[in-house]
Amino acid sequence: MYIDSNTIITASALLAAVMAILGALFAVYRWYLKQNKQDEDIKEIKSELCMHAYVLLAVLDGLKQLNCNGKVTEAQDKLSKHINKQAHDVGEG
Repeated sequence: MYIDSNTIITASALLAAVMAILGALFAVYRWYLKQNKQDEDIKEIKSELCMHAYVLLAVLDGLKQLNCNGKVTEAQDKLSKHINKQAHDVGEG
């Protein structure tokens, strides 16, 4: 078998094409992994925010029991409505 310059050029072009395709696939795979990591991070942040909302609601309830009315009652009502709305929105989706 005789290897001339055209054979070398064709083999190099084929190798370059394969490497480009593999590079693109690797980039897509890295993007996919990044999206999964972001999804996990968002889930964790939402869980923490939910806990903060329940703690804040408990604090407002405690202040209300200590006869701190006015803005405390208003804030407690708004937070309760927000939590209920979020629970219903998540249940529907």
